[in-house]
Amino acid sequence: MAREVWRDSADNEAASAVFHLMQQLIDRYRVNRPVMPLVVVQAADAAAGPEIDARVEQLVHQVHRANELRRVPVRLLDGEGPTPYEAALDMVRTLSEKPWETRENTQYKNFAFPRSRLLGAIEEATATVVGQADGNPVEDRDERILEQLSRLRWRSGRPRGSTRWDALRQSVRPETFVGALFIALLSVLLGEIDWLLTALVGALALIGLAVVGLARRTAPPLLWLRRASRWFATTSSLAASSTGYPSDGWSWFSPSGSWRVIRARSAAVAERVADAGAGDEHARQFHLELRVQALLEDLRHNYRPHSLDWRRSKRTVPPVVFLPRATQDNGGILLINAINNVRSRRSEVDPLLLLASLPAPEIMRHTPPLPPERPGPGAPTGFSGARARYERWVDDLSLGQSPVAAATLAWVLLLPLSTEKLTHEHAYAQLVTHRVRRTWAWWVMSRATIAVVVVGSLLGAFLWAGHWRDTYCHGPLTDRNTDAIWQGPGDDRECVGVATAPEVRFAGGNGLELNGAGKGITFERIEQAIREENDDIEAGDAYVTVVYAGPLTAPGNDREATRKGLEELTGVYLQQRAVNKTVRRSVKLRVLTANGGAGMLRQLTAVRKIIEVARRDPTVVGVVGLGRNTEQSDDAVELLREAGLPLVDTTNSSSDLPRDFPNYFGLAATDEEQTYALGLVARQIADDLDRPHAIVLSRKKRNGDLDQYTTEQRAAGGKMLREAGFSLGEGVEYNLAGGASLNAPLTTICGAERVPDALYFAGRVEDVPALMRGLSEATGCADRRMTVFTGDDLTKGTFDDSTSIAANVTLYHSSLAPLDRGKNLGFYGDSYRALRRLHPDGEVATLASGRPAYEDDLFASGQTVIAFSATAALYDAAARRDERRSAAETWATLHTVELNNMPTGTISFSRDRSSVSDNLHGLNIVKVVRPGPDAQRTLVCGKPAGVAPPLTAKDCKP
Repeated sequence: MAREVWRDSADNEAASAVFHLMQQLIDRYRVNRPVMPLVVVQAADAAAGPEIDARVEQLVHQVHRANELRRVPVRLLDGEGPTPYEAALDMVRTLSEKPWETRENTQYKNFAFPRSRLLGAIEEATATVVGQADGNPVEDRDERILEQLSRLRWRSGRPRGSTRWDALRQSVRPETFVGALFIALLSVLLGEIDWLLTALVGALALIGLAVVGLARRTAPPLLWLRRASRWFATTSSLAASSTGYPSDGWSWFSPSGSWRVIRARSAAVAERVADAGAGDEHARQFHLELRVQALLEDLRHNYRPHSLDWRRSKRTVPPVVFLPRATQDNGGILLINAINNVRSRRSEVDPLLLLASLPAPEIMRHTPPLPPERPGPGAPTGFSGARARYERWVDDLSLGQSPVAAATLAWVLLLPLSTEKLTHEHAYAQLVTHRVRRTWAWWVMSRATIAVVVVGSLLGAFLWAGHWRDTYCHGPLTDRNTDAIWQGPGDDRECVGVATAPEVRFAGGNGLELNGAGKGITFERIEQAIREENDDIEAGDAYVTVVYAGPLTAPGNDREATRKGLEELTGVYLQQRAVNKTVRRSVKLRVLTANGGAGMLRQLTAVRKIIEVARRDPTVVGVVGLGRNTEQSDDAVELLREAGLPLVDTTNSSSDLPRDFPNYFGLAATDEEQTYALGLVARQIADDLDRPHAIVLSRKKRNGDLDQYTTEQRAAGGKMLREAGFSLGEGVEYNLAGGASLNAPLTTICGAERVPDALYFAGRVEDVPALMRGLSEATGCADRRMTVFTGDDLTKGTFDDSTSIAANVTLYHSSLAPLDRGKNLGFYGDSYRALRRLHPDGEVATLASGRPAYEDDLFASGQTVIAFSATAALYDAAARRDERRSAAETWATLHTVELNNMPTGTISFSRDRSSVSDNLHGLNIVKVVRPGPDAQRTLVCGKPAGVAPPLTAKDCKP
């Protein structure tokens, strides 16, 4: 049973009668295809007021709503234009140029209007030529219109002066679609098949394009065979306009003769269109009726029988047009007249059904008063009256089309509605419409099976190719790579996953350069250098694969946001080069890059892709990186644990991850270790203060950055301040809104009854400038000496700008890479020389003179050194005694790693810590003040990585 799609109550008897008439005409079309009238409803009383007219108009809207959801092609029209002619013409164009309102799925594909489009091309060409008519003789207008037509929808002939070489050049020039497609296909083929075969395909395609181009630039050989051209050349409506070339001049077998007819008729039509634009009423009537004739012919063709696609069997309901208010002024009556005139003049019956309402005072042009009603079957009330009138209209149709009744509108079915019927409500009259079913022909299809299969296959391949391109960073039809996918909205999407294909380049086009002596060496070059090292590993070489996972991209053009990824990847490259080229170990080191997205917000996706790669590639022994603590970090490490992959982390300072996950090995001092060292300084500062008071200022959670680091820092910092002797006030949080929003929090802190002596900032390095600006400006803090402790490693912030630290603030922060405490100071010179080879000019800036090499901005942040050490530790466990080990063996061996000669000390995971002070991680405590115009750093205390005496208060003097 068909599904019900609309239900409403009939407001009055007239609404019920008209509704049932329209529904019978629509629903019976499938059975016997009744002749479709132009139904016009109007209040019978010419003196009826606006309220009655509104009821009549509402009746049309109700029938429209009843059919727009049931697969009936419907269109609601409202004339717009300065004159009735232009308004009527606009409605005809709307029907042929804009989509109909049928929602969801139609019974069959959308209507095609080739004849209307042909007339539209003539109108467009005429308008262009008339608009350029200044100074041009009117006699040449026809020729200029034909020339303009040749540049639009169809071509009148070969352009003068053109040669066959010009045709070939025009066909394959890159700015044309065909040329661009030609070049794109050659590019794709060159990557897929041998170059010789590609050249052969290109040559054949070039010859084919030349033939097509020559054919297109001569008199179009197939133009006369098109449906629209054939109708245009043979319709008797235009026979009198082109007597030089009558309709019988068109022939299937005479392209030139047919073309002459088309040219002559198009020139004649263009002349009348130009006259219509100039205000000629006869030309306007001709133009409008020709447009209507094309529309009706197109609709008839869309329902024609014996077509290859069986469209007549698929379309079982007629197209329905609704004119809620038809008047002389809005072109509605003019449109109805035009349709009536065309139908009366033609012998073909088209499927168009129209329902219009007429205001009571309005009189249809050429419509005499209605004759007295003849008695029909049953009482002429309600539906029976409307039905009886329709039956009489069908009986009189042949007479109404004859010249005897030329004054009447033969195709108009006028339904005068009495005021009584329009006002008498039907309390229980329910109106219902049901979904129009598709016929068996729609399911069987109408094309040959082979065509359907081929088109469906090509379309499916095209759609899948588009889906793969939108899903995978490298997703061609024949060679897609599923290890890296696109994530994120619109232009801010990022390529996330593992770069296992040469086409996947996370740093492609990223011109961010290394700092200091590394100036000129870009992120893109570092990534390429790692791939070159991978390519140098020969097929027979033994190697292990390490995956570096970090923030390698950033939304938009914020290249600076990828600096952490650049510096860490540089450290990974330096270790890879040392293994493969300098030390020349028998087990080579292969490096794959994995992107966790900006801020590592997509690290779970990256980890899942790493696991997929590791399952296919047994040489993958572990992961380096993931150096940002987020709410996803626990899940990411757990996924790696379940996959049997160890993680050697770079700068993630979480205190929980080392305790909770046996596959986690961190090189950075934990939050607890950092706050312990800062507490040694804080305790001495508190001893010198009277009633020391402190506050913890931290990032608010749920800022979209999934930040877990500041949550742990807030807890560790508050505990440290209490143990140091500070009374702790209520913590204050700040939001991120395109940056740290600290004005309101600092106003609260600095305006409190008791302004704190110390502030623990549980934030990120990028938020420090906003903090310093606020402390130097906020009332209550600007004139007060204050100590700020922060857990984030601020060596990433150079403090070159004097405004980057407030003059009234003493800042203490930890440094996760104690570069001055390592034994291998030759590392920096060797790394500098290795990186110099990557500079495009072969030379880079020299290391800073007069100070240690590790203080150069190339190494100062510590990111490169930590990543180098992490990769060295993982490689040492994976290639111990020059034997390649599996991921599980590497995990077990990591507990025995002891690398002594490293830039920050001894890298070791071999010993359990008995206390927070007794740890194996290196760190420094740095003091930053602004004694003058510039910021000044001072090393307070620190310890190298590995077994070393714990830091004490005696070591860390503030």
